[in-house]
Amino acid sequence: MQKLKDKILKEGTLRENNILKVDSFLNHQIDIAFMNEIGVEFKNRFSNVKVDKIVTIEASGIAIASIVSQHFGNVPVVFAKKTESKNLDNEVYKSKVYSYTKGKEYDIMIAKKYISENENILILDDFLANGAAALGLIDLLRQAKANIVGVGIVIEKSFQVGAERIISEGLRLESLAKIKSLDGKIEFK
Repeated sequence: MQKLKDKILKEGTLRENNILKVDSFLNHQIDIAFMNEIGVEFKNRFSNVKVDKIVTIEASGIAIASIVSQHFGNVPVVFAKKTESKNLDNEVYKSKVYSYTKGKEYDIMIAKKYISENENILILDDFLANGAAALGLIDLLRQAKANIVGVGIVIEKSFQVGAERIISEGLRLESLAKIKSLDGKIEFK
């Protein structure tokens, strides 16, 4: 998606350890008009599959999934929670995820009542680096015996192993922008 690449080059900033900040439009402040274009693109890329629900992980994936949902006929969005709370059901699917940007491992959870066996699920997230978040979601959905129809990523760091890990699980991966390198400057694949 060329408009996404242009926006990354214009508004993105590099940090050490291969961190790309796009918080001015994607995961802190959200450019809703641009997010709508991302929604159209995901709908186009996954137009050949039935989507019953969209699953993501809190917090950055929620805005993306919510906008994309509208383009799939307002299918429900379910997000995996990273922390237990008193209002979370006792019956949950649970998986462990290591966060590269936070440098820690945590449990992710989805209440069992929100994912049903054989539902067609599209996974969406903002970034794909080593693939831990996506693989954690895949694990949750496989526990539920749901059908994973694909994984949609806004920005893939192709120089890291996440894409290979998802593809090796036999899943369809669609990334809107693929970054080849962040070595001093942003280079796309």
